[in-house]
Amino acid sequence: MIKSGDTVVYIGCSKEQIRWGNNDDPTGILSLGKEYVVEDVEIRSQHTKLTVLGNRYNSVCFKKV
Repeated sequence: MIKSGDTVVYIGCSKEQIRWGNNDDPTGILSLGKEYVVEDVEIRSQHTKLTVLGNRYNSVCFKKV
């Protein structure tokens, strides 16, 4: 389970993963394969959002380091 303060690697996101739950689009913000620190975790009924660099993204777009 990913929690605030954890380091994650951005592994990419499909358009569907971005749209699911109205997540922010990481295009031009996050770099594939780069590590980021999770600022906040929001667990929803069917998905989890991670706040990274002030934006909320679908957690499936990341892998915990």
